[in-house]
Amino acid sequence: MRIDSSDAMRALGERLAQYVSAGDLITLSGELGAGKTTLVQGLARGMNVAGRVTSPTFVIAHVHEGEVDLVHVDAYRLERIEDVDALDLDASLDDSVTIIEWGAGKTDSLSADRLLIDIVRPTGSAGLEPVDLAGDEPREVTISGTGKRSRAIAEALA
Repeated sequence: MRIDSSDAMRALGERLAQYVSAGDLITLSGELGAGKTTLVQGLARGMNVAGRVTSPTFVIAHVHEGEVDLVHVDAYRLERIEDVDALDLDASLDDSVTIIEWGAGKTDSLSADRLLIDIVRPTGSAGLEPVDLAGDEPREVTISGTGKRSRAIAEALA
């Protein structure tokens, strides 16, 4: 799907909140500045969780408390599976919605049923490189699932 603004990316996150529940694992992929944290901001607003949502790049993980907690992880700086294991994410996985930026290939072992969201800043007809795009430039978002539940969520959002 095409997302034309940061507000639309947050709205997608809010829509996603209607379908997720405790135990869901979401992996976000996309280059720097693609809109991953912006989508999480909408998800958090839709889940009505506490705290300001910012990128957890340096702290690795934020827990936003709510009726169902939102665990927001940034795996960008994690290089080894042991680094991911040290976060002990599986301890809270069943009781929260866990969303992991940069988690593809690093956190796949946490659950066989994962919602995968890939955000791409396409090059435009003017030949702009993705790194030149900022703010409310369009994004292409692909949503898929690796299991029955995540595929149902992906279909609901399509």
